[in-house]
Amino acid sequence: MSVTEIQVVSFGYLHGAPPEAHLTLDLRRHFRDPHVDPALRHQTAHDLPVRRAVLATPGIRELIASAALVADSFDTGPSEAPLTIAVGCAGGRHRAATVASVLADRLGKTGTRVVLEHRDLGKPVVDRTAEGEAVAPARG
Repeated sequence: MSVTEIQVVSFGYLHGAPPEAHLTLDLRRHFRDPHVDPALRHQTAHDLPVRRAVLATPGIRELIASAALVADSFDTGPSEAPLTIAVGCAGGRHRAATVASVLADRLGKTGTRVVLEHRDLGKPVVDRTAEGEAVAPARG
């Protein structure tokens, strides 16, 4: 076993640059954003309706399975080292956090130590203008 630890980090591109990683999954353009549903907008991956919506998105489960296979490929390498997988979406509260959590659970079943970090899950919702530009949350 050459992967000594797997770190899975979820993040939002609208909150800063992606973390340094061996593999980065960018969910922004290919997978439906629960943020567009007003009932889900202010919820997070900690909430069951968000997790259900994300995991019901066509292609998400296949992406998680494929990312796990990529992690297995790193494990066959000759050098022992940690592996970092970053999972990003726009705000880091819905898609990225859900996918990262499910991926970390799956990878943890292999016996390798897995550390899960949600970089932006607790940050405020980022809204967009009609032109698609991000609007920082009001500070009161």
